Amino acid sequence: MFTGYLTAIRNKSPLVHNITNYVTVNDCANILLAIGASPIMADDKNEAAEITSISNALVINIGTLNERTIESMILAGRKANELNIPVILDPVGAGASKFRTETAYRLLETIKFCVIRGNLSEIKALNSGSCSTKGVDASNNDQINESTLESIIEFAKSFSKKVDCIAAITGAMDIISNGVENYTIYNGNSHMSKITGTGCMLTSLIGGFCGANPEKLMDATVNAVCAMGICGEQALEKMIAENSGTASLKVHLIDCISKLNEDQLKAGAKIEFQ
Repeated sequence: MFTGYLTAIRNKSPLVHNITNYVTVNDCANILLAIGASPIMADDKNEAAEITSISNALVINIGTLNERTIESMILAGRKANELNIPVILDPVGAGASKFRTETAYRLLETIKFCVIRGNLSEIKALNSGSCSTKGVDASNNDQINESTLESIIEFAKSFSKKVDCIAAITGAMDIISNGVENYTIYNGNSHMSKITGTGCMLTSLIGGFCGANPEKLMDATVNAVCAMGICGEQALEKMIAENSGTASLKVHLIDCISKLNEDQLKAGAKIEFQ
């Protein structure tokens, strides 16, 4: 499960095209550089498809959605599908507005995604078109915990089959399903939600792992989610040790990603297979 995937990124340095959130675009670029991938950000319709054609993965993030970039997302997504390049969707804030939800549906109708990563509220919005969100965060009613875990795993399985791609539902616990195989990951900590961009960074990280390991997308996604959680734990330890704050947590997180190795991944992963 954890052998060879991180090594593949550092050997191949996959080019990951991100059409992403301008609030977190720099963080996404830095997390990809830290893991050993190569980020590129191109969201104009005149080059989006061309840039995708030379990339190893495409990440589409609707966090700061606007009409100008929707066409670019579709052009890039279609080109990726044509060339069998993995496409990852982050439906940030889906359910928070009609515009976001309808755009997410339009993307699902026109692009074949290999992974969709979001919080439970966002994934529910993609599944049914309605949910109660808290801006770009999961609703208080959509928290993953021991009492809700079993039902959310079943939901993840159903959603994965419905959209025919890997579903990565992240939160206090992370659930990854391809409709048959299901994993629950317990890495990470609540402090990670106190800094902007951890979800966006994770989606880009998934792009890096999938771009370097396109033949094993499920395992690549699991590796990415575990890597982010483990490094979040390490970053928190460093923050506490130096009595610093959340800005330092973000710096430590990227540092830990840059120093991560496969032995740490294997030893640190808190994962269950259902």
